[in-house]
Amino acid sequence: MTLDQVARQAGVGIGTLYRHFPSREALVEALYREEVEQLCASVDTLLAQLRPDLALRSWMDHFADYVEAKREMGDALRALIDTGVVTAATSRERLAGALRHLLAAGAADGTLRADLRAEDMVTAVVGMVSATAIAGGREQLGRLFDLMLDAARGRVGEHGT
Repeated sequence: MTLDQVARQAGVGIGTLYRHFPSREALVEALYREEVEQLCASVDTLLAQLRPDLALRSWMDHFADYVEAKREMGDALRALIDTGVVTAATSRERLAGALRHLLAAGAADGTLRADLRAEDMVTAVVGMVSATAIAGGREQLGRLFDLMLDAARGRVGEHGT
């Protein structure tokens, strides 16, 4: 998509778009950062509406939707990652920070295990999304997320730990 097309779709003039985003890369970077922030902020919204265990499962779906949307930005986003403008590590840290809050709420109300680590959960979700993107699709991803949620709900000692 060209910047002219983006401007038309947004209902603004190309000059307005260029004042805020001097290049396609700047626009992609801004979109990426905004969407990571929205994904992180969704934790609080989900916790306000759902029990923590159900909020976790819903967040996994939000993450899968986010990754699917990023595929459309593929080449432009990869270029930003290659140049170091956007780092996967920074995004994972932000996501883990948001999940820590969710996991703590689940541990406090007993719907999630207290020994879960946010970094491990992010890594597992990223891995599942990546693996099913190659083969398996969204239906398999849903089953894997359900298995992960079952494991996250288990009590220490019930599963050999």
